[in-house]
Amino acid sequence: MTLRTRRGAGLVALVTALAIGLTGCTGDLAWPWDEPEPLPTPTETLAADTKERKDSPPEPKAPPRERHYWPLTGHEGKPRQMNRPAVSVKIENAPEARPTRGLEAADIVWEEVVEGGITRFVAVYHSRLPDAVEPVRSVRPMDAAIVAPMKGMLAYSGGQLPFIDRVNRVSTQSLVMDDGHDGFYRDPARAAPHNVIGKPREFLAQERGDMRLFSPPPAQFIYAPHAGKGSAAQKGTRARSLSVRLSNFQTSNWYWDVRSRTYQRSEGSSPSMAMSGARHGARNVVVLGVDMVNTAYTDPSGAPVPETRLVNSSGEGFVAAHGKVKKIRWKKGRIHAPIVLKLANGKQAQLEPGNTWVELVPRSSGSWSVR
Repeated sequence: MTLRTRRGAGLVALVTALAIGLTGCTGDLAWPWDEPEPLPTPTETLAADTKERKDSPPEPKAPPRERHYWPLTGHEGKPRQMNRPAVSVKIENAPEARPTRGLEAADIVWEEVVEGGITRFVAVYHSRLPDAVEPVRSVRPMDAAIVAPMKGMLAYSGGQLPFIDRVNRVSTQSLVMDDGHDGFYRDPARAAPHNVIGKPREFLAQERGDMRLFSPPPAQFIYAPHAGKGSAAQKGTRARSLSVRLSNFQTSNWYWDVRSRTYQRSEGSSPSMAMSGARHGARNVVVLGVDMVNTAYTDPSGAPVPETRLVNSSGEGFVAAHGKVKKIRWKKGRIHAPIVLKLANGKQAQLEPGNTWVELVPRSSGSWSVR
């Protein structure tokens, strides 16, 4: 063999030996570039993701929407609209005054006996403001006790000075036609004094700056959270009709109407109608037995002016709603306090959400019956 051949054979042998040596070392040495790290399987990825979601805190829930309710009806509404005072208006109920205008829009209507045995209304507007009310008449001695808890406005045509002073002393702004305040007009189609028109929006435009401290009015009654959940509806007895005799000259009758879910009003045997053609109705009729006394004042005819006693007074009555009635006892403390209606178990009565008519029935000359 030549030298060149031996050198070539030696080189081949050397390369072969090195290859064998390296092959034997692969089980003991880890080379980072030999093979890539295996990727996790889809099942492993899903399991890890699920575990992470379970361990993470839950998404925060949005806070419940705050609800706002009209204080004089218990209906839900928008807070911006509620930020205004209640506007009460004295409205006549003599036969010459019918049909009246705007009573159907009132949140609360109070019916009171005045001189001669006729009745007048204190209609309270807050959730709805009609374009006009009619006919507006004069103030009476018990009106201050009715409107004082609402700390709003009272609009009337005039009145005797002691009765006007009472209203002005109970954080209530008087709007008086005889004093030249805006918002009063005459109806040319009617004879005086049954022809005074009042416009609630114009009354509100004259709100004094200090009156904003009292807006909106406090609730005058407690309302159930939902229709059909009031005290009469839940625990009352059936009442298809109510007959409320306030005097020899006025009997107010109420008839349950299933379709409208209201008690429909009649003046004696005649339906009580608004100028709009709507019949007056109420979700709640609250009947209160009250004491009535004659004051030292008289009207132009010489008849004594009576006063319904409400302050520091109490008595019996009932609440009618949802076609049923429930007996209550009522109580009013100081003049600024609202009337409290209590059931036999001592709990306060809950009215149905909606409008309310309050009948102030003199114990000496009035009565009521339920059928």
